[in-house]
Amino acid sequence: MNDFQIETAQNISISQNTAHLGDRLLAYLIDSFVIFAYTILVILLLVSLELDFADAWAIYLIASLPAFLYYVGVETLTDGKTIGKSLMKLRVVKIDGSKPSFANYFVRWMLRIIDVVLTTGGGAVLTILIRGNGQRIGDIAAGTTVISEKQKITLADTLLRDIADDYQPTFSQVTVFSDREIQTIKQLYDDARKYGHHKVILSLDTKIKQLTDISTTMSPVDFVDTVIKDYNYYTQKL
Repeated sequence: MNDFQIETAQNISISQNTAHLGDRLLAYLIDSFVIFAYTILVILLLVSLELDFADAWAIYLIASLPAFLYYVGVETLTDGKTIGKSLMKLRVVKIDGSKPSFANYFVRWMLRIIDVVLTTGGGAVLTILIRGNGQRIGDIAAGTTVISEKQKITLADTLLRDIADDYQPTFSQVTVFSDREIQTIKQLYDDARKYGHHKVILSLDTKIKQLTDISTTMSPVDFVDTVIKDYNYYTQKL
């Protein structure tokens, strides 16, 4: 899984976890099975009705629309997820981390003809591998990518922050916080960086400065990170 950095209008760098190619392929297989199963059910239903060919064909065309519009419809209604993506904890987002519009979903759906249908998925796989930020041809045209929302358990998840032995703290005022408060700040901060919620980081920056009377020229993302590290230093290193 690769990480890529995006810059928000507030000059906050946010790391997005691009979806692993294997996870995307599994999500595709799951979605393909859902579409296939739905189509088979429609056919079986029509056969059981014993309609003449013309009527059966007309009903089939109408009943098959949900399968035809599956990707654009489900992704639009469920915030960038299909059934397969939900099971694999994947989501379609804009390249800047924000929520795509219907137009974005529609463009990437239309270009599935090139990415998946005409090239049997080879075009999508090749483009994703070359681009390195999770974009197939449809994503490039739509300005989107697919990210993973899987939780990665690291040392930073069990401790407040893993800091170097020679770390020098910047803000002694952070000791006004309790363990629970700083853990909440850390959780909000980590989730905001992971999912691209830069407004959360701006809110944390403002609230921490209000509570501590700290004045600094640091960017919001660096400031909140430093506050977490400083608290860890004062409570665990001393």
